[in-house]
Amino acid sequence: MPTIAIVGAGSGLGLSIARVFGSQGFSVALVSRTQAKLDDLAAQLTAAGIDAAGFAADVMDPASVAAAFGRITERFGPVDVLEYSPAPHNPVPGLRNAIALEADRDSIQPQLDYYLYGGIAATEQVLPGMIERGAGTILYTTGGSSMDPLAGHADFAATAIGSGALRTYALTLHRATAGTGVYVAHVPIFAWIGAGGPETQPDTIAQHYWNLHTTRDGAELPYAAA
Repeated sequence: MPTIAIVGAGSGLGLSIARVFGSQGFSVALVSRTQAKLDDLAAQLTAAGIDAAGFAADVMDPASVAAAFGRITERFGPVDVLEYSPAPHNPVPGLRNAIALEADRDSIQPQLDYYLYGGIAATEQVLPGMIERGAGTILYTTGGSSMDPLAGHADFAATAIGSGALRTYALTLHRATAGTGVYVAHVPIFAWIGAGGPETQPDTIAQHYWNLHTTRDGAELPYAAA
């Protein structure tokens, strides 16, 4: 049974992606900072007949990410799909937004740790094995400001810088893995998830991820609410 690891899993898009892949026969490994919340999400998936479990880790602590993926491998075996979508719905220690005129090292470095270095830490746990097997999918999710900083709110300049760095990493990794059997793509979301009509709902957006995994077409596939 193939396995998807969702890093940054929550009750919105992460859970919806888990349901989509789980319904297609995937086991689901959920990763975020709080074990109790992960256990609740896993219970919901298990009730729906999906093999799922939670593995607590902090993306700003590479050692905890490595430990979590070690436990994932023990439970499910190799990871076939990695979806990385750190989206803080609750305050993250040390992480704050800043407008461009106020952005400094103290506000930008944690954003880089959260988006870029967290993404690299997770990728390091799965990419070598994927390349060795000649198969795998890695999808990185950010807000639309990573692709177009002018599209985001001015208060999120530091976030746009951090997530933009992750975007650059994703696009260069897409090119570097060409011909290896590993598919890497970036998904910038131009929508407030769950804040509008059906096109903004996580269940709708999650289908976009399954389409990417199955079609494996393109380095960057934005999702925009109509």
